[in-house]
Amino acid sequence: MSVRHPVIAVTGSSGAGTTTVMKSFAHIFRRERIKAQVIEGDSFHRYDRVQMRERVRLADTGAGPAISHFGPEANLLDELADTMAEYGASGQGKVRRYIHDAVEAKELGGEPGTFTDWKAAAPDSDLLFYEGLHGGYQEGDTDVARHVDLLIGVVPIINLEWIQKLHRDQHVRGYSQDAVVETILRRMPDYVNYICPQFSRTHVNFQRVPTVDTSNPFIAKDVPSADESMVVIRFANPKGIDFPYLVSMLHNSWMSRPNNIVVPGGQMGLAMQFILTPMILRLMDLKRRAQ
Repeated sequence: MSVRHPVIAVTGSSGAGTTTVMKSFAHIFRRERIKAQVIEGDSFHRYDRVQMRERVRLADTGAGPAISHFGPEANLLDELADTMAEYGASGQGKVRRYIHDAVEAKELGGEPGTFTDWKAAAPDSDLLFYEGLHGGYQEGDTDVARHVDLLIGVVPIINLEWIQKLHRDQHVRGYSQDAVVETILRRMPDYVNYICPQFSRTHVNFQRVPTVDTSNPFIAKDVPSADESMVVIRFANPKGIDFPYLVSMLHNSWMSRPNNIVVPGGQMGLAMQFILTPMILRLMDLKRRAQ
């Protein structure tokens, strides 16, 4: 952890509400004139798309170890921890991008499913902002979480996560339902062992819970909307959180436990700004004092 060079990490699985999270942070950074060095979790994958497919094939035939993007076998987690440690110590580090599609390929140069070259982080950033699967990872000698000053978890309940993945992979990426289900099953041990434990290390969790029937995610015709959901927000340490203010500002919200507040799904972005802005400004104030 660092005072002079703060590190913020948002950890959550695919489909957890990344767009809302990124928009909320973009608003905060722009409004408070904070220059963030952004790193994406995908940029620390160990293999490009073609290599990963080959690793999966070997695993399925018993010729290689089990592998999924949720686990350490497929990711450069020591390098991620080192990058955060280096940034915390000096405000520097190395970054690259994973090229997801043709649009990014045109923007960044390179082929979809590959990586850009490593390059030095921007020299004058105010903080490091990570968004990906492993911001709170901790296993053996690899400890990403210890380098994070503000760790935020964003996760839907598991059936909602599966519905979102099924719809995205079938309708956007063109996979069959059987192929998507196979991927879900392949990932499950890594999800249980490496993703879930991170949400016990977070400072704040945002968990989206649908208010419609998702009991069989494999037959759902559409993804529950934000307005068909509630968001449970859990604080690891509720001391200093002004719950009466939050409840008054977030319409139809309530406290379900001394460290939990529940808000309508459509207000998730607004809740993030109310809750996270003071936390980020505190990090920036500590940074200024240290300098």
